[in-house]
Amino acid sequence: MIAKALKSRYHPIVAHLIPVRRCNLSCAYCNEYDDRSKPVPMAVVQHRVELLAALGTSAVTLSGGEPLLHPQLDEIVRCIRRHGMLAELITNGYLLTPKLIRKLNRAGLDHLQISIDNVLPDEVSKKSLKVLDRKLRWLAEYAEFDVNINSVLGSAIRNPEDALTIARRARELGFDSTVGLIHDGSGQLRKLDPPQAAVFSAISNLPKPFHTSALYTRFYENLAQGRPNDWHCRAGSRYLYICEDGLVHYCSQQRGHPGISLEEYTRENLEHEYHTVKPCALYCSIPCVQRVAMVDEFRERPREALARFFPVHVHGHQTSSDLPTAIRVLTWLFLPRNQDSWRSRLTSTFRRAALLCLRVR
Repeated sequence: MIAKALKSRYHPIVAHLIPVRRCNLSCAYCNEYDDRSKPVPMAVVQHRVELLAALGTSAVTLSGGEPLLHPQLDEIVRCIRRHGMLAELITNGYLLTPKLIRKLNRAGLDHLQISIDNVLPDEVSKKSLKVLDRKLRWLAEYAEFDVNINSVLGSAIRNPEDALTIARRARELGFDSTVGLIHDGSGQLRKLDPPQAAVFSAISNLPKPFHTSALYTRFYENLAQGRPNDWHCRAGSRYLYICEDGLVHYCSQQRGHPGISLEEYTRENLEHEYHTVKPCALYCSIPCVQRVAMVDEFRERPREALARFFPVHVHGHQTSSDLPTAIRVLTWLFLPRNQDSWRSRLTSTFRRAALLCLRVR
């Protein structure tokens, strides 16, 4: 997926597809569900998957509402994989069973994320560790796909320290963990208070994959302190949000923009939205969109991007980039400063061989 994204910018990296808007919960801070919608018919979902594949999409994330309410969810996953795209799922986890986990294994699911907001359920959110811990243990035992546990920090969450408890429990079970910053109805940041900021700092210091660490450094550290981020949002191009009505939007919090049917979405639309400046970007806290933007930052200016993703601060001043060992080796190999050197020629050979092995045209 990353190799394909780095080679060309003329396709979506991730598409968020909604197979059902209804949810079995009613979390007070959420604006992405209703309690009445019927699942999108399987034939319609399949057609939308085909359209996304035709646009060159690399990964499709199923969300809602609650996607586990779709009676043919495993068939949707199988359809995504059959078209050569990665299949991901975001769920509240309430409906998970060992039988369903095995069905998702057989369908070829690549990644699942469960959102857990607190240790004990309250009037804001029922997505609690107490209720879901048994589901997590089932995932640890049966899941053949990657699992991430995401918690949320923000004004609506009563006990911010719960996020740290959730992150530690995820790691005990062998899962990745992330923390999100709660946003308003347009995807804009709700500034953290001092206790919330302290919890965010503690979670940020936990060991994590380098791509998650880079996301925190590039975006979340600024946002946690109420500062804007300087970046170019590629929503509508590299990231698509397709609602239950089959319309393409920038993201879940900017529905209606551009609001064009996926049937009518073309490479010209992708190109236009790639360059469109989104005024909501400064205080955006939508990680899906930020992650794909980081790919293009690296694609366009790799050395400058790495310095932003992995900075070192000494006595309050940013110094040279402290890269993970694997990234340092790849930088040495693939980003030689002297384009006429033997290493540059070796890089060209390696690049062609790598793209061939990854079947990236």
